[in-house]
Amino acid sequence: MLACRFAGLGLLGSLAACASLAPSEEASLAKLDMPAAWSRGTAVAAAAAGGSAVSTASLLAWWQRFDDAQLDALEGQALQANTTVQGARAALGQARALRDLAAAALWPNVTGQASAQRGTVGGRSSGKNFQLGADASWALDLFGARRAALEAGEAGLAASQAGLGDVQVQIAAEVALNYILLRTSQVRSLIAAENLASQEETLQITLWRQQAGLVTALEAEQARAAVEQSRSLIPLLQTSSGQSLHALAVLTGRPPAALLEMAEFGAVGSALKVPQAREVLSLNIPAETLRQRADVRAAEYQVAAALAREAQAQAQRFPSFAIGGSLGWSAATVGALGNSNAVLGSLLASVSLPLFDGGALSAQLRVQQAALTQAQVLYRAAVLSALQQVEDALLALQGARLRLASLRLAADAASSAAQLARQRYSSGLIDFQTVLETQRTQFATQDGVASASAEVGSDQVRLFKALGGGWSPAVEAPNR
Repeated sequence: MLACRFAGLGLLGSLAACASLAPSEEASLAKLDMPAAWSRGTAVAAAAAGGSAVSTASLLAWWQRFDDAQLDALEGQALQANTTVQGARAALGQARALRDLAAAALWPNVTGQASAQRGTVGGRSSGKNFQLGADASWALDLFGARRAALEAGEAGLAASQAGLGDVQVQIAAEVALNYILLRTSQVRSLIAAENLASQEETLQITLWRQQAGLVTALEAEQARAAVEQSRSLIPLLQTSSGQSLHALAVLTGRPPAALLEMAEFGAVGSALKVPQAREVLSLNIPAETLRQRADVRAAEYQVAAALAREAQAQAQRFPSFAIGGSLGWSAATVGALGNSNAVLGSLLASVSLPLFDGGALSAQLRVQQAALTQAQVLYRAAVLSALQQVEDALLALQGARLRLASLRLAADAASSAAQLARQRYSSGLIDFQTVLETQRTQFATQDGVASASAEVGSDQVRLFKALGGGWSPAVEAPNR
């Protein structure tokens, strides 16, 4: 008879789960007037031929568009060994465990026990007693409080997974930006060294002309000042390179000095260049971009979690029901435990109704309602910030490309002018001031080309980051 009662516990619990109270309202997400297209998407896409459409696959490893094996290796190391990424993965594991904890609350709690006792009275044995039994209890979720807690755990797990994706996006961009800064400093150091060599040749020519009485000491000192001024820039650029190497090492989970061998790459000469992506993406509409953004997804899941917690707080104001029981055997010998007379059992049903709590449950409901409002506002802020970041990146990339094109023309003209000026100065056809000015212009324009190239590469990285590149929801989806 008691076994039939315990079987009825499972049926009643299943019916209670089906009768859980659904949320009273759908998620009230922020309503935004989404733009139909990006304001500068067409202009940027037209800047390079062969653009490809944005997709999750193309954005997942966007750094491969820079065609740099060293950058690929650093990105892979950072996404595995970076301490912030590892911390986000641990937080994801914690969120998964919390979800499982909420799921376990929907099931009955069964415990078993066994005991053996031997007693004496006045020094004589009073007999033995053996007991074997099990206790079971089940809090029925008639109004959906526990199921709402599970929904909140599911949403929290999804938000944590998206949070990990957002960390991956941030770290991937930081690695690329520091790598571009490293290569830019090395290229600028190479340009400075080449111009220093040219100025040293000019200084030698000036000293020869001074010995011949063709120029005065003024021209010689001006040439020497130009040489030392150019020489003074090289240590600054080397410092910048070293600091970028330190940042890259830490981003990849290693000590700051672990990548010093990359500093020798600057001596390769023609192989050294400022990284830039080989093509420009043909952008999707803003709404599609927002679906790719990990931070927007995380904010959306936080709204869902807040809504579930509000439903849980609402359900806790209703009565709670629980059923339980125990089934056991007690006998003087182990063999007697099988007798029907040794069977002990009980069944208990209880109901609990909050009558007076000083307004605690109502206050808790208002707390969750306020938290839901905050989550909705944060979701709206995440959407607006995402739109701004993409528009800013598009605008910056468009301007950087135009600036780079002009500086390249200026650098070509300045190099030709500097070469002609030095030849004419050697022949005594022009004065030293013209040579000095053309050399300064040549160095400034060549250095400007390197800096503008870095701006283009960095703006490309920021655009990939703004588009949500560097993660995919399918890569580390929550286990359900």
